[in-house]
Amino acid sequence: MTDANDDLICVGALSGSFGVRGEVRLKSFCADPAEIEDYSPLLSADGKTSYALAIARTVKNGFAVRIVGVDTKEEADALKGVQLFAPRDRLPSLPDDEFYHADLMGLEVYDTGGTLLGRVKSVQNHGAADLLEIQAPGQSATVLLPFTMAAVPTVDLDKGRIIADPPEGLF
Repeated sequence: MTDANDDLICVGALSGSFGVRGEVRLKSFCADPAEIEDYSPLLSADGKTSYALAIARTVKNGFAVRIVGVDTKEEADALKGVQLFAPRDRLPSLPDDEFYHADLMGLEVYDTGGTLLGRVKSVQNHGAADLLEIQAPGQSATVLLPFTMAAVPTVDLDKGRIIADPPEGLF
């Protein structure tokens, strides 16, 4: 039996209260940030707590949202750092050349010659494009690989691997 949490995708995170009336600041990880409301109610990482939310308004770096059962600033502050998940089956299907970050993490990365380069530790974006953080076997240091068609020509989710053609000298 597969873990039910494998079917949950992180779509946002709460970052504390907004104001004094129980609104919570929300960062959306959706391609269209406002679509996060469409997936409500959202779940905690373990899938046991449900958060029914509605966007009240746009604020700097996210949204101010109302969550059912959260009525005070203190209750909103207590949710700081909570990640919000949606069941995969409620999310849209992606085109063949797009992937959920959760599906990429943990994949083995091989170069075009078949040599294991490492495993995807995380997917990061610092403004320009996605970067795959690759951890080489037996090493604590990581390498950031641009997640572009040139550097990552093949992602094979069925086989759990990525074929990479990294820029010269990166690894």
